[in-house]
Amino acid sequence: MNHPSYLQKHASITRSRINNFIGDNQWGDVNLKSVIEYLRISGEPHVSLEVWSAPGQDRPTFEHASKQKYRPARVGESFGPSWTTHWFRVTVNIPKDFVGRSVRFEIDTSSEAMIWSTAGDPIMGLTGGGGRERHVDYLLTEKASAHEKPRQFYVEMACNGLFGNGDYHQHPQDRNIYYRLNRADLMSHNEPVLALYYDLQVINDMANRITEESPRSWQALSAANAIVNVFEHSDLSTAEPAREIARQFFKAQGGDSNHQVYAVGNCHIDTAWLWPFAETKRKAARSWSTQLQLMDIYPEYRFAASQAQQFEWLKENYPSLFGRIQAKAKTGQFIPLGATWVECDCNMPSGESLVRQFLLGQRFYKEYFGEISDVFWLPDTFGYASQLPQIVRLAGAKYFFTQKLSWNSINRFPNTTFRWVGLDGSHVLTHMAPANTYVGQCTPGELMDSVKRHKDLAYTNESLYLFGNGDGGGGPLRDMLERMRRMENLDGLPKVKQAHPREFYEHVESTSKDLATWKGELYFELHRGTYTSQSNNKLWNRQSEFVLRDIELLSTIAYFKDRQGFRYPSDELTRLWKLVCLNQFHDVIPGSSINMVYRDSDKIYKDVFTSAEIMRQRALDAIYGELSPLAASEDSGFAVLNTTGWMRTSIIAVPNPLAPAFMRQANVDSSLVQACNDGVVLTVAANVPGYAAQIIEPPTSSSAQFVPVRVYASKTDDSYILENRHVRVAIDSNGQITSYYDHEAKRELVATAGNAFELYDDVPDYWDAWDIEIYSLEKYQTLTNGTLRISQEGPLVASLELKLDISEHSKLTQKISLSAISARLDFDTEVDWHENRKCLKASFTWDILSDVATYETQFGVVQRPTHRNTSWDIAKFEVCAHKFADLSEFGYGVSLLNDCKYGHATLGNKMSLSLLRAPKAPDEHCDMGAHRFRYAVYPHTGSFNESNVVQEAYQFNVPLQILPCDTSALLAGGRELPLAQPCFSISGARNVVLDTVKLAEDDGNSFVVRMYEAYGGHARALLTTRLSAVAVHKVNILEERVDDDAELSWLSHSKTVEVEFKPFEIVTLKFTC
Repeated sequence: MNHPSYLQKHASITRSRINNFIGDNQWGDVNLKSVIEYLRISGEPHVSLEVWSAPGQDRPTFEHASKQKYRPARVGESFGPSWTTHWFRVTVNIPKDFVGRSVRFEIDTSSEAMIWSTAGDPIMGLTGGGGRERHVDYLLTEKASAHEKPRQFYVEMACNGLFGNGDYHQHPQDRNIYYRLNRADLMSHNEPVLALYYDLQVINDMANRITEESPRSWQALSAANAIVNVFEHSDLSTAEPAREIARQFFKAQGGDSNHQVYAVGNCHIDTAWLWPFAETKRKAARSWSTQLQLMDIYPEYRFAASQAQQFEWLKENYPSLFGRIQAKAKTGQFIPLGATWVECDCNMPSGESLVRQFLLGQRFYKEYFGEISDVFWLPDTFGYASQLPQIVRLAGAKYFFTQKLSWNSINRFPNTTFRWVGLDGSHVLTHMAPANTYVGQCTPGELMDSVKRHKDLAYTNESLYLFGNGDGGGGPLRDMLERMRRMENLDGLPKVKQAHPREFYEHVESTSKDLATWKGELYFELHRGTYTSQSNNKLWNRQSEFVLRDIELLSTIAYFKDRQGFRYPSDELTRLWKLVCLNQFHDVIPGSSINMVYRDSDKIYKDVFTSAEIMRQRALDAIYGELSPLAASEDSGFAVLNTTGWMRTSIIAVPNPLAPAFMRQANVDSSLVQACNDGVVLTVAANVPGYAAQIIEPPTSSSAQFVPVRVYASKTDDSYILENRHVRVAIDSNGQITSYYDHEAKRELVATAGNAFELYDDVPDYWDAWDIEIYSLEKYQTLTNGTLRISQEGPLVASLELKLDISEHSKLTQKISLSAISARLDFDTEVDWHENRKCLKASFTWDILSDVATYETQFGVVQRPTHRNTSWDIAKFEVCAHKFADLSEFGYGVSLLNDCKYGHATLGNKMSLSLLRAPKAPDEHCDMGAHRFRYAVYPHTGSFNESNVVQEAYQFNVPLQILPCDTSALLAGGRELPLAQPCFSISGARNVVLDTVKLAEDDGNSFVVRMYEAYGGHARALLTTRLSAVAVHKVNILEERVDDDAELSWLSHSKTVEVEFKPFEIVTLKFTC
């Protein structure tokens, strides 16, 4: 008599029984896993191994490696050190023991590896070692014959794991590790047993995850228990009746109203993180070649990959593999998408950088895959700026995918599928995968989470689900796709099908109702330290953005001045923009990569600056080439070029050859020339028009005078006073501003102190380089051991020099300067930084009351609360801003400008700027050493919207350019200085900024101008150009004409176009010449 089952009375015991039956555990000699393998054979004569080790950290091509001299190798050898490459030549002879069976070659190098054919084609990637990412088998044949011929192929072993070089929290990634060759075998599975194993994985997880209130949970548990009772590991014929139990369970299908999951395979590959860029090139080849193999086995399989940069690397280094991907893209199985060059950070890149991410990405997809991407795909980035919806729409996309906000540390984001509305009102249909992962493992529990965690089921009954190993690549594996097949339409689970993400979004568009909206930035409540980590990298990013902006402007002017004689450097500018965009990947510019990555990025920026300077000089030579170089003469002046869009007055350094002439010509009491202690001579460039040049001559007695700036010691305490006609600033011995008095407004700005240096403990909860935690604000010290002295006494610039000991290891030197021409106070700072998990901030407490502070973002500003009323307000204790942050009340405000800093905070009337951090992982050397950066305080009358803060911040970052020409020769000939009249000018709308001028893509007869409304209001602007334009059209950022093109009013006689702006609107115009 059969004993009845009492599993409902002891469900937990039965679940444990089933887990033991399919697990890696002490029962491994009698459970199901003990008989999944049919046969395993290794060693000669069946497996022959030879190896060649590449020198150093070279990553040689197959063509080179295959021609080298190989030596015998054996299982058990170790190879290294880290980041080296070793090539194996493998010869296998399949014995007759495998006749009629599928045969696989398993090689476990404890690292990443790639199988190559003898013809030099990459076949598939491998991941050795343990863990769920393990993938070490290569299918040789589906059915072995009795007369198999020897097979030969190559294995490229990379001495790094899928996630770099060991635990980056504990060890530096440069350390030397050796990787053991654990296995090189021929093997075959008992396929019915393996299939039963996949059956049980699905059924068991359903039994564990479906609540006991559901009969389906008990059905799953009963079926799994029955399978265990039927199967006998010593009699493999019992696998078939056990599988029949599973098939009966799988026959029950879900109802029509079940939630629909659209599943997409992916292998998110960080373009750099715990490995350098060079290894990413191989990761993409390893990961994507594996997916092509799976597509041939599973025709329903759909796999998506983003990042045009990785596709370009593949095209350059693995052309045959790239061709196979193109073929699979045509069938719809391989889905290139994402729209951008890399999966970029969205906090720190400038607006134009984001535009170039899309321009480069979409152009690549169009050229090589026949269509642009309509999905902005960004699963793993640390926050999403408020102008992204508009930029996405202008780039031809209309959908957005991410899931990163599921990591929020304080608040649970309230939406899953919603319309994200940007600063200007543009919106994109947005979805955040409710399974809260982009590395799903194809389990019933994850599909159930897609329903359980979906926050918008009232409006839409579908979701996206991303599966496949990722971050370090890898992607979906065979077992995932086997489980997916079993779950397609199964009672107890949502329905699931593999599909292009576009199918999901289009279905939502056509069936959803009353979707929620979210206005403004998608602030990520984690990884706030990424605004500050790797300070120099952020400095060079900012500089490279402005350098390329200026090169494009000058090259455009030079080209249309002489189209026959000057060649616009399109290819080189594209190359440099690709490099800048590459470094804006979401683990590079945030500062969360290993030290090797920053050594690479340093070289990249050096390349950018070197090439840009060559192009700048060529453009200037083309514009000013007829003028002789600077020479020292008493009657000689020089010229400056203003590449901002408005008139400005600046203090500038006189070129060395002309410094004596300026000093001799100046009257003794002249306020227009200053000889500094370091030999530099300063003068004033007054009222230089925007996008124009101006001659600067030695001043005479008839030159306009400025009220000199003064510096003197206070009579009441140990502070010093910097004073000009605008303000009087008192600074104590620690560099703290104790008074900032506006003469005209007759008001004191400082409430307690400004420029107070605060050193915070900076030990985050887990993510070292990534995070600044809220509790860090509770523990800090204000640095008060400084010394101050007078450095420059005017009349143009007065300066104080501060020396401050941060600790016994770190020192700060700061020049605090006030000029004669502005109320702005500049801080030029040098730090020798050698701390361990500390954060240095500069704080300013103002006598200003406002509930919000204004921060610059891409192509606009965002306002954030200065209070902590709600948990959402509290979460924003550290926020990102670009060139400025502003605190204003009615009638007055103060801005904090910077040249490379992005981490800000405003609590009440206290503004803070994060200067440096000292995390130790994943880069143990992060920010150690010398730093130089600048910031400034800029007081202004009127609220922010009434101010010129946007313009002042540009000027702080974009100095006037000194032109290498002898103006005396020019004037003697009666000629006009080239660009003496503005090439571009905007009138009628001071809230509109002209940001970019460039040659049009693929059109040598046109140039492009990009502008934006900066303050949040409507505008009607008149844009005039002196270039030879005959027509103008409105285009998107891909430079395609848009529907509202007819709204433009073009006045051909004056080369002026009238453009209407909505608040924060980005407008791109294409002028034809």
